[in-house]
Amino acid sequence: MSNPFAGKTIILGITGSIAAYKGADLASKLHQAGAVVDVVLTQGALHFIHPLTFQSVTSRKAYTDQDLWGGEGHVAHITLGRSADLIVVAPASASTISKLASGQADNLLVLAHLASDCPLLLAPAMDGGMYAHPATQANLELLRQRGAHTIGPASGHLASGLVGPGRMVEPLEILGFARYVLSRGGPLARKKIVVTAGGTQEPIDPVRFISNRSSGKQGFALAQAAIDAGADVTLITGPNALPTPGGAHRLEIHTAAEMLAVVLRETAGADALLMAAAVADFRPADFADQKIKKQSGFTQLNLAPTTDILAEVAARRTAGEGPRCVVGFAAESQDLLHNAQSKLQAKHLDMIVANDISAKDAGFEVDTNRVTLLFAGGRQETLPLLSKQEVADRIMEQIVQWLLA
Repeated sequence: MSNPFAGKTIILGITGSIAAYKGADLASKLHQAGAVVDVVLTQGALHFIHPLTFQSVTSRKAYTDQDLWGGEGHVAHITLGRSADLIVVAPASASTISKLASGQADNLLVLAHLASDCPLLLAPAMDGGMYAHPATQANLELLRQRGAHTIGPASGHLASGLVGPGRMVEPLEILGFARYVLSRGGPLARKKIVVTAGGTQEPIDPVRFISNRSSGKQGFALAQAAIDAGADVTLITGPNALPTPGGAHRLEIHTAAEMLAVVLRETAGADALLMAAAVADFRPADFADQKIKKQSGFTQLNLAPTTDILAEVAARRTAGEGPRCVVGFAAESQDLLHNAQSKLQAKHLDMIVANDISAKDAGFEVDTNRVTLLFAGGRQETLPLLSKQEVADRIMEQIVQWLLA
């Protein structure tokens, strides 16, 4: 899939907040992602950071209010606003939020916004009770009603020493949400894609469980690829610390039974299911209410099979319900293609992604994968060693073809 940032022009507004230093990191990340970044600093921002910092990380001029009255004069804000594909204000101070809401056109940033017709993304940052104040909340709500997006703020220690909501969220999170906003209107717009990721945890007692080595990386990469294609994505994942792709609706589960219930619920109105999760095939037959002590002499664990989620989905599809496309995954250590083909046919899948987990550079816990795609019609395609994001992009290209056919 294409990079949503490639060839896009982003205005990054920096306002008067101590979080302005994070804005430099965000500018750098946007530039590295492929965007053309025009930074506009308000007068308040100049008390915290210098325009040269942004010019250094974007390789472009950074604008201030002085540019309103420079050589370009009255057209500087028009040029900026009309060329922008997205305006991101991070940090967004209470003052700038108020000016944007009221259209108080007394600085270059607000003027550029008034001259634009592109989406607006705000990352509020302010101290004390300023964020919770009714005036700030009313201004944000007015901007949201006009179509603006907001992200954060986070709670924590503030510059004043107080603790509460007001911290600007981290640049990486803003980058992810900007990526989501730019991807809207893609080929899978208004399509719902459900992705599962990670392993499940089957409890033995209150402190122990059976699990596996799945990191969830391939599933999270699939969620990102679906978002980049414009889809509305629900990500169902076992416990892990991976950051949620911007714009994804994340649902966390623990057991195979929980995943079954959530998958069946979420795929009822979905267009596609990508079942990348490593769901446990077995669970402890009995759960101990109290921690099993080592001295108890416990030496045997009886297992019972879990319900096959893809088989349940297949039954619903046979009845005319469920997603239009279903992709499964086969992580095998032997007889890779034979086992994958059997699973493809038994679960009535449109495609299965087979990978040999015995390879050191593919499978669990690594950032690369080497897979073979097997299709219901008998076609096979073996991919070279790729990053898991590249694998996800290749799979999503096929999903786009199916859903747009």
